[in-house]
Amino acid sequence: MSERRSSMAALAKTAMATQEKLARVKESSKSLFIGLPKEIALQEKRICLTPDAVRILVANGHEVWVETKAGAGSKYSDQSYSEAGAKIVYTSQEVYKADLIIKIEPPTAGEIELMKPGQMLLSAVQLGHLEKSCLEALMRKKITALAYEFIEDKKGGMPVIRALSEIAAIAVVSVAAQYLSTAESGKGIILGGISGVAPTKIVVIGAGTVAEHVARAAMSLGCEIQIFDNHLYKLRRIRQILGSQVYTSTIDNITLGETLKTADVVIGSLRVEKGRPRHVVSEEMVQAMKPDSLIIDLTIDQGGCIATSEITTHLKPVFRKYDVIHYCVPNIASRVSRTATNALSNIFTPIILRLADEGSVDEMIANVRWFTKGVYLYKGVLTNEAVARTFQLKYKNIELLLAARL
Repeated sequence: MSERRSSMAALAKTAMATQEKLARVKESSKSLFIGLPKEIALQEKRICLTPDAVRILVANGHEVWVETKAGAGSKYSDQSYSEAGAKIVYTSQEVYKADLIIKIEPPTAGEIELMKPGQMLLSAVQLGHLEKSCLEALMRKKITALAYEFIEDKKGGMPVIRALSEIAAIAVVSVAAQYLSTAESGKGIILGGISGVAPTKIVVIGAGTVAEHVARAAMSLGCEIQIFDNHLYKLRRIRQILGSQVYTSTIDNITLGETLKTADVVIGSLRVEKGRPRHVVSEEMVQAMKPDSLIIDLTIDQGGCIATSEITTHLKPVFRKYDVIHYCVPNIASRVSRTATNALSNIFTPIILRLADEGSVDEMIANVRWFTKGVYLYKGVLTNEAVARTFQLKYKNIELLLAARL
């Protein structure tokens, strides 16, 4: 017996013995303190959560403060939020006391001043016109920030981008119809086709969700659709979805340039890859387009994919260059703010509930990979390569940061 004990003792001293290791202890579900500020960006009418979503969150033990009139642009009254269980506050200073700030537009310098150190922010990042000074201010306050356009789902899709792309695609058809008419000094043609008259020719650059839904709507009106992209798998996918009547092509300067010369409407929907805007339509191509033709650049919030694009607003949505009408409003979904608010709320509510179930944002980041994709600042440290490349800043791998805290 003594020999057996001594042999076991010897084994325990070797590397073969089971070694003790601290295990991650998951915190229990806890209540969240959520603030919904009123958007101050020009003509931004959306809000991230509907009163119904607030009712669900409050029923699950969370506290929600809503700045007065934050939902007015989406036709939701203060009373509707109050009846759902939210507290209505009357100054921006009050709403920014919350631990989790959820808003549409990235915070301005003035809004960042109101934020407290260590807060969590969920908003857009909009690399196309995000100011470096605002990013650095968030870093100084050690904010943990998520860009909703970076958040993925379990299958690797981007639910917010897809939802907003669907809305933008449907809205853009009405925009095209409006600015092709003589009422807006357009070409005076109908969006579509009638017997004996050549159909409207629409060129879509980018074969993603926008192209799919634009093509569905425009083809039902009788338009001729041509779609360009440099990813063959996207072109194959869209052909399978829409059928052989849609023309698809890879992007090359000669083919694209010749096609644009006869286009009535050009829709730019080519998303930024790795933080680098791509102007696939040059100034010379625009110059060669027909007078009164229309460009709608839906990627203007990321820098645009058309060289002549400049940001416009809902108050002054268009400008002319080389006698071509340009529509470059970054928040086009705000034209249908209530629909957009409902779509965003349906995505954000389950995320917030899951965050509470995980117990903390650290646990959520560590355990839910699709959520982690959205994080670009972790306690003030830049963790997103695309954002870092845009501003020529250093970044750190978020997984290494999480491992270091254990």
